[in-house]
Amino acid sequence: MENNVRDVIIIGSGPAGYTAGIYAARANMSPLILTGMEPGGQLTTTTEVENFPGYPESITGPELMADLQKQAERFGTEIKYEYVTEVIFGDKQGDTHTVKTNIAEYVAKSIVISTGATAKYLGLDDEKKYAGSGVSACATCDGFFYRGKDVAVVGGGDTAAEEATYLAKLCKKVYLLVRKDEMRASKAMQHRVEHTANLEVLYHHELIGLEGNNVVEKAKIIDNQSNEEKELIVDGVFIAIGHKPNTDLFKGKLVMDETGYLITQDRSYSTNIPGVFAAGDVQDSVYRQAITAAGSGCAAALDAERYVAEFFEEV
Repeated sequence: MENNVRDVIIIGSGPAGYTAGIYAARANMSPLILTGMEPGGQLTTTTEVENFPGYPESITGPELMADLQKQAERFGTEIKYEYVTEVIFGDKQGDTHTVKTNIAEYVAKSIVISTGATAKYLGLDDEKKYAGSGVSACATCDGFFYRGKDVAVVGGGDTAAEEATYLAKLCKKVYLLVRKDEMRASKAMQHRVEHTANLEVLYHHELIGLEGNNVVEKAKIIDNQSNEEKELIVDGVFIAIGHKPNTDLFKGKLVMDETGYLITQDRSYSTNIPGVFAAGDVQDSVYRQAITAAGSGCAAALDAERYVAEFFEEV
């Protein structure tokens, strides 16, 4: 095998990517991480992280990702700030894969895809203005900061129902804004919503703006039947209209579900192509936590190590 062929290339640099780098480097695979256009992933836009083990006093998202990067580099992971433009996959076991970026071209025996998923937003300017200061897309991540406070959740599907009922355990009052006359959530989730005392569903209502002095203090909403505008006094707004996995690059090449999440095989992180593995939110539509992403990054790196050892062992 030529010297310029790498054992593993990791596409993406969130908790899954950096953890995969740590484990692959410790296995002497000399991994290369291609960070993409958002080095560190979604956590770089998060202010406080209190639920990642090992940080009892909490840590900011950017600091956590900087620590993970330093740890990966300590063991010899190479990190390049490039984004992938094309991947040419090999067809069978033992084939190499070609990764093209905006700058260079690389060849690898295995690939770990950890490109993550992006939360969907409504597109309001105020969502960006108050990001991390009252606007969130993850109740499990940020709900703790709103204990005893009033919040609003936007959405009508299972994600919104789960976020709202979760927040209702922490918050004084939760408003669920549903733009239609019914929820899209499953009957079981709707039942939970209906039987949560401090959760009020506002049908035919949409979020149109936010107000506050540096942090959210009011949510401006509209009744889309009467066009009546109202205000909700809330401390936070959770946008729960779903996530979009960052997999456009792999459409038609890797097997994914109807939403675009990569499908991995049972009890492994293998995709449908030999030597190609997926970790983190790019294949996890259920948990979407930093710690679960990190755990899957570890597992994907171990899968890649075993694959390379089996199919590229020098005779």
